Amino acid sequence: MNGRLDGHIVQGHVDGTAICIGKKDVKGSVEFTFSFDEKHAALVIEKGSICLNGVSLTAFNVTRDTFTVAIIPYTLEHTNFYKIKKGDIVNIEYDILGKYVERLININGTKK
Repeated sequence: MNGRLDGHIVQGHVDGTAICIGKKDVKGSVEFTFSFDEKHAALVIEKGSICLNGVSLTAFNVTRDTFTVAIIPYTLEHTNFYKIKKGDIVNIEYDILGKYVERLININGTKK
């Protein structure tokens, strides 16, 4: 990397899955809401990075076990998001920086 970093670092690892629980059109884009394993709640933050099916996205409307992403028309057309419907399962990769922070906290805390 020898320039500005736009977006976030995606490694291509699958950390788990998420389930599409909602899909709606919003002014030309599509908002998808997903549920995920609550044990990873600390890794999903408001306006933070999340990777779904290999696509780097920004999470919003984050709760302990749900989040929403907005897919613009270009991304919808050039990824498999156009196929995703309510009930579908997608691969999820949490942000690597969040995983490092969680690991450091756990190693220095009570969890091993």
